[in-house]
Amino acid sequence: MTPSETKAIVTLSLLAAFVDGEKHERERAEIKRIAEGLSQADGLNLPTLYQDVLMKRVSLASVAGELTSNESKQLAYEMAVCVCDADGAQSEAERMFLADVRTSLGLDASAARFSQQAEEIAAVPVGAAAGTAVTAVAAPNTPDSAELDKSILNAAILNGALELLPETLSTMAIIPLQMKLVYRIGQAHGYQLDSGHIKDFLATVGVGLTSQYLEQAGRKLLGGLLGKVGGGLLRGLGNQAVSSGMSFASTYALGHVAKRYYAGGRTLSTQMLKDAFSGVVKEGQSLQTQYLPAIQEKARTLDAGKVLSLVRGA
Repeated sequence: MTPSETKAIVTLSLLAAFVDGEKHERERAEIKRIAEGLSQADGLNLPTLYQDVLMKRVSLASVAGELTSNESKQLAYEMAVCVCDADGAQSEAERMFLADVRTSLGLDASAARFSQQAEEIAAVPVGAAAGTAVTAVAAPNTPDSAELDKSILNAAILNGALELLPETLSTMAIIPLQMKLVYRIGQAHGYQLDSGHIKDFLATVGVGLTSQYLEQAGRKLLGGLLGKVGGGLLRGLGNQAVSSGMSFASTYALGHVAKRYYAGGRTLSTQMLKDAFSGVVKEGQSLQTQYLPAIQEKARTLDAGKVLSLVRGA
């Protein structure tokens, strides 16, 4: 992919992130932080791209004109779809935007099918029906702390492995799997949670949904892994620099902070949750090297074509 095509794909992803105009200020701040953090990657000035999108100095037509190969067009569309679906099912504005993207890029019916797959992943319930955000229920037994720790580690390894895969849907699956982990931990401590509460919990500790996907996919794209198949995956597995290990660390931290929060009767303040998450992320980052062989081995066994089944079965 040429630098201009990479720039166009990132720009289209940012356009998708803001198309519905409903992003919370903290999510906008996270996206800005990510743009600044990746600013030196591949010679792109991402903070400038971020400002260009917010100030409407770029258009879909101008971005589409930079994408010349079929592969870059398909990858750009897939990333835009996943950005729109990262925080849940597409809004009407997002559906219209993605339809315009398909038309502008001259994509065929397979692009619409990809959008349907992404929507199915976004629609998988975390486990509770819509209703009261938090319902206290009787926990069947005192939670086994060691078993919860094991499930948190396994979830972190799985999401670290998904981060290594080159397919865009694999990256998108990380968020719903994190939400399901929080749901199971809450349930183990006697709380029935719905997706709205879990999204608020993630946002409170500092994990944005759209921004997290942008960071994960952006690192993979700029690292040269996203979109590759076959041998590209195996070469990527041997290169730790391709992956920041962010998904392993953030999942590990979410699990342990959720465990502490629900075990303590949900008494931690917002600042205490943020501080706890920040501290455990650092712990997760230090552990990532230790568990990298397990992450790589897990990535080799995953079937990217069964991502939806993986999310449903978690």
